[in-house]
Parts: sequence; structure tokens; C-alpha cells
Amino acid sequence: MARRNRKYRTRTDNLGVLPSPHIRRVLPFFDPLDAEQINRLETQVDWIMQDVGIAFRDDPEALRIWKDAGANVDEDTVRMPADQIRALCKTALRDFVQLARNPDRSVTIGGNNQVFAPIYGAPFVRDLHSGRRYATFDDFEKLVKLAYMHPNLHHTGLVIAEPTDIPVNKRHLDMVLAHMTLSDKPHLGAITEMSRAQDSIDMAEILHGRDVMDQNCVIMGNVNTNSPLLIDKVVTEAIRVYCRRGQGIVVVPFILSGAMGPVSTAASVAQAMAEALMVCAFSQLVRPGAPFVLGNFLSSMSLKSGAPTFGMPEPVMSNYAIGQLARRAGLPLRCGGSLTASKIEDAQAAYESADSMHSTMLAGANFVLHAAGWLEGGLCTGFEKLIMDADRLGSYQKLLGQGLDVSDEALARDAYGEVKPGGHFLGSAHTFRNYQNAFYEPTLSDSENVESWEEAGSKDMRQRAYDCWTGMLERYEPPPIDIAIKEELSGFVAKRKADLPDVWY
Repeated sequence: MARRNRKYRTRTDNLGVLPSPHIRRVLPFFDPLDAEQINRLETQVDWIMQDVGIAFRDDPEALRIWKDAGANVDEDTVRMPADQIRALCKTALRDFVQLARNPDRSVTIGGNNQVFAPIYGAPFVRDLHSGRRYATFDDFEKLVKLAYMHPNLHHTGLVIAEPTDIPVNKRHLDMVLAHMTLSDKPHLGAITEMSRAQDSIDMAEILHGRDVMDQNCVIMGNVNTNSPLLIDKVVTEAIRVYCRRGQGIVVVPFILSGAMGPVSTAASVAQAMAEALMVCAFSQLVRPGAPFVLGNFLSSMSLKSGAPTFGMPEPVMSNYAIGQLARRAGLPLRCGGSLTASKIEDAQAAYESADSMHSTMLAGANFVLHAAGWLEGGLCTGFEKLIMDADRLGSYQKLLGQGLDVSDEALARDAYGEVKPGGHFLGSAHTFRNYQNAFYEPTLSDSENVESWEEAGSKDMRQRAYDCWTGMLERYEPPPIDIAIKEELSGFVAKRKADLPDVWY
């Protein structure tokens, strides 16, 4: 859990860079499904993998790998006995370390560990004073800096917002370079085209060195299956690039129940597991022991408009179910986040994000992409939303990482000898010993009386968040980096960009 100095927790103008390793969870997982329910779901998963099959499309090399492993390949549909798929998945690591440029910020993914990363993939950004707009590289750099600076975010992801002012085929180079130089936390690499994945791997080797990369996971790719029941070449080519180099891959079926999966939550959960396990097996055929994270992004939808809905009971339950199934499969899990369909940071955003994130926490997701900043169903990154969400993540860090302390000091027997009936504990020795860390104090919440609030300008949460992130950027200082490595990375990016014609689509 991140160490905190009191002044950083209680003053928005002092929020700064603090060590922020992952959460080492002590709270038990919430497992609501009984043995019969688990058995029925796993039977459905196995039926999909061995009888229905999953299509692996537009990648002949992927089909060759499956055929060599003895799978039944009918055109591009792959079927294999479920026990063989599950046996392949057992070679994946139950937990692994993603090494950061700053080793103190390395994270462990899997087991009882939880890692929070910001939103991924939004083409738009929004802030309180400039409104909604297409994201630029300037916006992107600001968001990377904020993710680096915030102690409750352990990982900076990659596409915190899509920099639309850079050609499509070149922007991955600028994004990866920004994560490597503006931050020293772990991050992801590009996946949208095979050469872009390879660029990310090559840059990671420059940053960390060949020997370190040979022995450690230093970068991961995050891909989505093309549900229902389709794995396209973006996924298989990314796996062949990342996993062959011993690096990690996060594979997430993105299912809107009623569209990319059946309208029932149970069927969609089983489909998500089948797709993810088949891809996991493929990754292990490419390289046994390659780090793999099983993902689930299941959303309900409005059957009137087709729009996705978030924070609803069906996706909440899917988080719990997928958590149990992933642990039984022995695989690290990615799911959930602070998700909402709201356009701004309003009550709808708060309710939906809280319900989504709380179930993510209880379900035991090991890697949480979209933990902060998500608006408009993922179309927009909110600057204020990023800070507001990250502020609330601090309470989860304390809850997950500490649980209930029942030590002698926590039971406070000496305080009862000091305080008489009808008295108070404010001046007791026990209170003085513990007051600095007794309670989590959210940075952005205002718990003072109304007179104090009015004297401070009657600011609401959005304004306080705006003041917080703009103040953070004024104080930003880049983490140190070896100048020779930085120059080599910049040279690599410049050469690759010079070799590529601009492509804007």
C-alpha cells in the first residue's frame, strides 16, 4: 500500500509524488456463487471451447500453431478438449512482477495483489474550464504526469487519451516515449498493429536493457477479443510479439449482453471465460509461462437504444462471478473500474462509478484499468474525474490493505483507564499516538461546517478537483532518467517516424 504523509492527504495544494506500489490485499474475496453455480458455469465454458469453438481469423500463423498443438481447426474455427485448454492455461503464472523503470514502483499482478491504472482509449477529453474536445498530445502528456504524480494510481496504462493531432501510425511512438520519460511507473505498450507492438518491445529493451528484459516482465499489451467468439489478428499478433519476448498480455472479452453475448448474465460470463481461456492457451503455446491476465468487461445495455449501461446489477454480478472463475483457473484477473455513462462528474457518475469500482474491489481484480477518469461510456477522459476517482481509490487501498486491526494498540485498553464515563477520548494518550493515521482523509472531500466552506469560496467537488490537478501540474518534476537512455529512445522514435508516411485513418 502507498505510504502517505498526512499533509498530502489533507491539502489539495500539496498533493505530490509519493511511492505507490500495488496493494497487498488482506481483505477476503467476495465469492457469492455456490459449488453448483460454479459447476454449471464451468460446464458451459467447456462446452463453448470444445463443441462450439472460437474463430481465430486473418492470422495463418495462429492457425498453424493451433494445428501443431493438435487442435481441431475447421477453416478458422478452433476447438480443443476443455481439459487440454485448461492444462495449457496452468502453465501461465499465477502472479508476476511488472518491473518499473523505478524498481520501487514495480507492481505484482495476481494472487492477493491489486493494481490501479487510469482510463484507456478515450478519443475525447473534458475539463471544467475548456469543456469537451478531441484529445491532443498536450492533453495526453498532462494526463500521464497526473497519473505519475497521484499516489493512488500504481500504473499509468498507455492511451489515457488518444492524441488525435498525431498521425495514427506514429502516435504510439510518442505515447510510449512519454510514459517512459514523464513517469517512472509501469505502463503498457501498443497493440493496434504488429509493427507497433514490436516498436513498444524494442523501446522497452532500450529502457531496461536486454538482460533485464530477458528475465523480467517490463511491459504488457492490452487487447480485446472481437466478441462473440472471434479472435482477430490484432490479438494473436500482439501475443506473438509480447509473449515470445517473455512479456505480458492482458486479454479482455468486451461483451455487451444482448449484443456481443446473450442477454443473460450467466451466458455472457461463460462466453467471456471461454474466449479468454482459449486465448490464454494460445499465449502458452507461443511461450509457456508467458505472463497472462484474464480480463472481463461485461456491460448491460439499454435494449431500447443499444447504449451500454454501467454500475447496474448485472455487470456487478459478472465481476463477482468472473473473480471466482479466474481464481479457480489460477489466473490473474482484470475487470471493472470507475465506469459510468454520464457525460460529466455528476450524481449519475458518482453512483455508477462507485458501484462498478466497489464490486471490482470485492471481486479481487488484480489489474484494474479504467480505475480513474472514465466518462461517457469510455469515450471521454475527464481531468476532474481522474482526480476525483483516484482520490476515492485511497479508501480502497486502506480497506483492502489493512482490513480491521485488532492488535493491542487498536483495542486501546489504556484509553479506557484514562477516560472517565461520560468523558471524551480527544485528549487521551492513545488518540495522540494514533491521530495522524487513524482515519483515511480524502483530499477532495469537504467535511467542514458551512461557514468555513463559504469562506473558502463555496467550491463544489468539480472545482476542487480542477484546482487540484492544475496545481499538481504546476509542481510537476520529471523523474530522473539516464540521459544516454533518453537520447537513445528519442533517436529510435525519430528514426521510426521518419521512415513512416503519415497515416490519419
